[in-house]
Amino acid sequence: MAIPHCRSGEATCLGTLDDAATRTVALARTPSFEAIHLVVRAGESIPAHRVAGSMTLFCVAGHVRFEGSTPAELWAGDWLYLDPGTPHAVEAIADSSLLLTILFDESRNDDEKADRARDA
Repeated sequence: MAIPHCRSGEATCLGTLDDAATRTVALARTPSFEAIHLVVRAGESIPAHRVAGSMTLFCVAGHVRFEGSTPAELWAGDWLYLDPGTPHAVEAIADSSLLLTILFDESRNDDEKADRARDA
């Protein structure tokens, strides 16, 4: 089943951390861009991984420990950028709301197009 995303021009409510129903949700995806609202509750973590594209992480609320090439702690209002393929992990110190954006470069898009053409 495909994950529903927001349509162009559509507003959506991300929810607040004091609402237990607020959860991680994919917001938008195009061949060159993806946006995700990450909700990581205190004590939870996202294990080490890599992302194919350039990535930004904006801490909307809360406090997370970011492990990567340069460890950092992000508090509400902090923003972080990573080059494509940089290994990283996230641990929530407090309930946290994060806005993740991924920008996919043209070479990745060309590779995906070639893969789809082969599979057709």
